[in-house]
Amino acid sequence: MAEANHDSSSSAAGIDLTQFYQVFFEEAGENLQTMEQMLLDLDLSAADDEELNAIFRCAHSVKGGAATFGFNDVAALTHQMEALLDKLRRHELSPTAQMVDVLLAAGDALRSLLARHQGSGGSTPDTTDLLASIAALCAGQTVASAAKSAPAPAPASAALPPGTRELEMTVSELDDPSLVDSLIELFKEIGGLGEIEPLDAGMAADGVRRFKVTTTSSDSDLLDLFCFHVPRDAVNLAALGLGYGFHEDAPGAPPRDYPAPSGEASYGFFDNAPGAPATPGGPPAAQPPATAASASAGAARPAAAPKAAAALDSATLRVSIEKVDQLINLVGELVITQAMLAQNSKGLDAALHQQLSAGLTNLERNTRDLQEAVMSIRMIPMSMVFNRFPRMLRDLASKLGKKVELVTLGESTELDKGMVEKITDPLTHLVRNSCDHGIELPAERAARGKPETGTLTLVASHQGGSIVIEVRDDGKGLNRDKLISKAREKGIAAPDSMTDNEVWNLIFAPGFSTAEVVTDLSGRGVGMDVVKKNITALGGTVDIDSAEGHGMSVKVRLPLTLAIMDGMSVGVADECYILPLGSVVESFQIKPGMIKTIGGTGLVVEVRDEYMPVIDLEQVFAIPRSHPCNHSNIMVVVEAEGSRVALLVDELLGQQQVVVKNLEANFRKVPDVSGATIMGDGRVALILDVGTLVRRSRH
Repeated sequence: MAEANHDSSSSAAGIDLTQFYQVFFEEAGENLQTMEQMLLDLDLSAADDEELNAIFRCAHSVKGGAATFGFNDVAALTHQMEALLDKLRRHELSPTAQMVDVLLAAGDALRSLLARHQGSGGSTPDTTDLLASIAALCAGQTVASAAKSAPAPAPASAALPPGTRELEMTVSELDDPSLVDSLIELFKEIGGLGEIEPLDAGMAADGVRRFKVTTTSSDSDLLDLFCFHVPRDAVNLAALGLGYGFHEDAPGAPPRDYPAPSGEASYGFFDNAPGAPATPGGPPAAQPPATAASASAGAARPAAAPKAAAALDSATLRVSIEKVDQLINLVGELVITQAMLAQNSKGLDAALHQQLSAGLTNLERNTRDLQEAVMSIRMIPMSMVFNRFPRMLRDLASKLGKKVELVTLGESTELDKGMVEKITDPLTHLVRNSCDHGIELPAERAARGKPETGTLTLVASHQGGSIVIEVRDDGKGLNRDKLISKAREKGIAAPDSMTDNEVWNLIFAPGFSTAEVVTDLSGRGVGMDVVKKNITALGGTVDIDSAEGHGMSVKVRLPLTLAIMDGMSVGVADECYILPLGSVVESFQIKPGMIKTIGGTGLVVEVRDEYMPVIDLEQVFAIPRSHPCNHSNIMVVVEAEGSRVALLVDELLGQQQVVVKNLEANFRKVPDVSGATIMGDGRVALILDVGTLVRRSRH
C-alpha cells in the first residue's frame, strides 16, 4: 500500500492539476444542483432507495474531486454529509425534514467554499456548527436549529452583534459614478439592512469603488438588491481583513510595510496543495504523502469521471461560449454569402446551367440545416431557469410563515442562452414579489375559503416568434382603490376613469410600492419599475392581469433574439424592410373603399368583419419617392402582444433567412427598428420591431 501511495503521490506531483480545475468546478456545481433538486423532491414518508443512492453519489463525487485538488474544507464537509447519507441509504436512519434542511444548508456552504477556491469572491462560511449538526444527526440526535448550521464568519475586528458581519464590497465597470451614490442612498434608506462606508476617496483609476459593509443580510440578498442598479458581475463581496483589496492609506488599511496575510501567496489554495504555486525564488512546496483515499481519487479523477457521470460525460462535450458565438457568426456570414449567390444566379438560364442551379439549391438546403443545428447549440430549456425557484420558494415560505406550492409548465420551451441570463433576475423578483405580496398567510386563506397552501405557477410557451413567460399566483390580487390612492400620494395622476389595465400598470412607476411594512424581501420601492425597464431593454413587454381575491398574473413577452431568423422582405418605394416571419399573419391587395378614416387622422381596414389599425410605413419612416404618383397598395397583417395591425407596403419581395445585426451597437437606437441585416444584393435592410408598431397603433 505504501508503494502505491508513493506512486500516486509522484504522479500527482508530476501533473499540473490546475488544468483540471475548471472541469472540477463545473462538475461540482452540477452535482450540487442535482443534489439540491433531489432533496427538495424527496418523499420523507417513503424515500426511494435509488434517490438516496443518487444523492449520496453527488456528495461522493464532490468529495473525490476536492480531495484530489487539496480543497480540504470542501472534502471535510462532504465527507460528513456522506456519513449521514450512507446511514440513510442503509436504512439505519429515517430521513426527516431537519436532515433535509441541514443538507440543503451544507450545499449552500459548499457553493460558497467552491466560489472562494475558484476566485469568484464572497465570504467564507464557518462550517463548524454545520459539521456538528450533521454529526449529531448521524448519531440519531436532533439539532437546535438548521438555520444556524451555516452561520456567517466571525469578524476579525471588534465584537459585533450576533449574526452581523463585515464585508468589503467592490463595484467595478462603472460608466456613471452617480450610480454609487444611488447604491449608498438605497442602502441607508432600507431599515435594518446595515451600514455602508467608502474605503477610498473616490473613483480609482481602474474604475473600481470600494466600501465597507456591516450587515446581517446574506450575500445573495445584497446582490439581489444591488443588481437593479449595476450589473451583478460588477459587484464583489469578500470577507473584511487587514490589507484585503484596500488602497494604500485608506481608512482601516494596514501600514505600507505590513506583511501579507499568511496563505495569500497561494492564491486561495491550501498550503502544499497539489498544483499550488511555489514560493517565488524558493524551492517547490513539498507534497504531503497521499492517503489511501486521496491516492485512489488522484489516480482516477483526472483520467475519468465517476461512474455516476460516465454516461453523461460520454455523450456531452464542454465548449466555451466564445467558440459557439464565433461559430454562429461564421454561419451568419455563410448565410449572407449563400443569399448573394442565389440573388446573382436569378438571371441565369436554368436549362444551360442545370448543375449550377442544382448545386445552389443544395447549398441553400444545407445552409439552412447547418444554421438550425448551430443555433440549437445556444438554445437551452427554460427548466434551467425554473429549477432555481423551488429552493428559493421553500426558504421564502418558511421565512414568511406561508405554505406555497410551485407548479411549472413548459419547462422544455427553449430560449437563447444570452436571453436566459438576462431574464433570470427580473423573474426572480417577480416570484419573490408574488410570494411576499400576493399569497396570503394560511389562516387568512382559510378564512377566505381557500386552501391553506397557495399555488405559484410558472409557464413558458412560444407564441408567434416570441417566448411568453407567465408568473401566476392564486393570492389576493391587486386592489384597484389602494393602487389609485397610493399613486395620488406620490403625485402620480390617477383619475377614477382609468381602466383596470392602466391601474395595474401603476405598480411599474418608479419608487411605487404598496407594502405596508418594508421587509428584506420586497416592498423596498425598487424592483417592479426596474424589472420593466430591464425587460423593455431586451425588446420585451410586461402585461399584468389581476382579479382581487383570486390572484394575479404577470406575463413577460420576449423576442427569441436569435442571430439568424426567417423573415418576410417587403418593399416601400426604393427601400427594403424585413418583417419577422413568425409575426406575419396574411397579406392581401387593397380594394377601393377598404380603408376608412376615423378621428380625422386614424386609418382602419376591415378584414373579415374585424377592424384593425393601418400603419403607413412610408409615413412612419419618411421615405422619399422617386415617382410621387406611385402609392402603396398591399396590406400585410402582423401580430404582436395579442393585437394585429395592417402595414401598407408597395410589394412583397419574398421569404428568406436573414442574419440579425445589432443596429444599436453599430449605429444608434432607431425607433420601430429591432436590428438590421445585409441582403443578397449587398444592401442593408432594417428589421422592423412589430411590437413597437403595434403599440404605436394603440396611441
